[in-house]
Amino acid sequence: MKCAVQVWLRITSLLLIANAIPAMVVPNATVLEKLLEKYMDEDGEWWIAKQRGKRAITDNDMQSILDLHNKLRSQVYPPASNMEYMTWDVELERSAESWAETCLWEHGPASLLPSIGQNLGAHWGRYRPPTFHVQAWYDEVRDFTYPYPHECNPYCPFRCSGPVCTHYTQVVWATSSRIGCAINLCHNMNIWGQIWPKAVYLVCNYSPKGNWWGHAPYKHGRPCSACPPSFGGSCRENLCYKEGSERHFSPREPEETNEIERQQSQVYDPQIQTRADDSNRNEVISTQQMSQIVGCEVRLRDQCKGTTCNRYECPAGCLDSTAKVIGSVHYEMQSSICRAAIHYGIIDNDGGWVDITRQGRKHYFIKSYRNGIQSIGKYQSANSFTVSKVTVQAITCETTVEQLCPFHKPASHCPRVYCPRNCMQANPHYVRVIGTRIYSDVSSICRAAVHAGVVRNQGGYVDVMPVDKRKVYVASFQNGIFSESLQNPPGGKAFRVFAVV
Repeated sequence: MKCAVQVWLRITSLLLIANAIPAMVVPNATVLEKLLEKYMDEDGEWWIAKQRGKRAITDNDMQSILDLHNKLRSQVYPPASNMEYMTWDVELERSAESWAETCLWEHGPASLLPSIGQNLGAHWGRYRPPTFHVQAWYDEVRDFTYPYPHECNPYCPFRCSGPVCTHYTQVVWATSSRIGCAINLCHNMNIWGQIWPKAVYLVCNYSPKGNWWGHAPYKHGRPCSACPPSFGGSCRENLCYKEGSERHFSPREPEETNEIERQQSQVYDPQIQTRADDSNRNEVISTQQMSQIVGCEVRLRDQCKGTTCNRYECPAGCLDSTAKVIGSVHYEMQSSICRAAIHYGIIDNDGGWVDITRQGRKHYFIKSYRNGIQSIGKYQSANSFTVSKVTVQAITCETTVEQLCPFHKPASHCPRVYCPRNCMQANPHYVRVIGTRIYSDVSSICRAAVHAGVVRNQGGYVDVMPVDKRKVYVASFQNGIFSESLQNPPGGKAFRVFAVV
């Protein structure tokens, strides 16, 4: 019986959660062929961890989610008299991305929940498009009674075995006219006590917030007969429509995917000049990478000779390598970097990014068998290192290195950061940039990245590396930003910024 349950979980591979009302659901979703046919030939290999893309969702998935929401909203029964046309909102997308990166199976962040609505979905196993979750949210309509008493029947507000309808009501909440979603691949995600090895996590944020207690999701009546005056009487496919509001987000770059693009350059690349579009008025001049590409056999002692020595990109297939791993938790310097990361559980056989911290000499190293790798014991003194996950964090234009990752011994790893757009326009009196190429840690990370040419004004991912304190920081004008000079700064460290391509 237990085996049968495990097989059933692997096949269904679906969980859904509603704001403040989590539930486990296996929906009988209605397939909309026109929207989903592009997925029919896809397989599981499409879902590779998004560790370098500039956005957390593709243009195609974004449009499919948006189209399906509007289609479902236009077809509610009984019909709605005030249902608003939904548009995509890039700020909601970014907030969804920030939460999806946490891989926490709960609503959040707490500071944002009072002002937004949120639907979550996750699955693992065989491939499913993100629209599958949207349709499943809507399919809760079968347990919703409307117009009276407009609630789940039987009512079941918290985690329980009965029906849950708050996914559905958020999807069709008439005034929730903006949406932004993100997708992330989460390794070993904890779903109510079960560990899913590769969970595809979908987060959708809505604004204005829906699901207000005691209120119906929409007004019953002739379509568009009760639209707010601001819509000017315009109606589109049973939805209150405002001219010129196709969607708030316009693609800023060629379409991106959630797949890892192979990095062809080593840690210090020649500087290459590429011209940004005129609207950004700045020129990206640096493609220097902080991550070092290594093979499965590369040992830390082979690679750590005067370079950054702390962030590495491992290839796929290292589980099948015969390279040695010496120790557990603390690894000896002759260990394979990538196989040590698999042994510890930071990455799997698909590869990925790893942060390394050198820990000095250890008297002995203990053997163990973990994650398909047998490590070796060694009972003599040698230098050691530990491995850790490369975290990603969204920040503001004002965030400094001093705030984000103050430097501590023996080493400091700053998370990979995502900078918002328009940091060029931030007030330089409050958002300072001090230095050129090497910056004071009281500088804005994102404005320093624009100044250095690591990202354009529309933002993107940046790596930060601490370096020794400088006595002098030199001013310059680069990429539309004036930096400041500073001599003999009190305290503090310095940092460099690197591109994430």
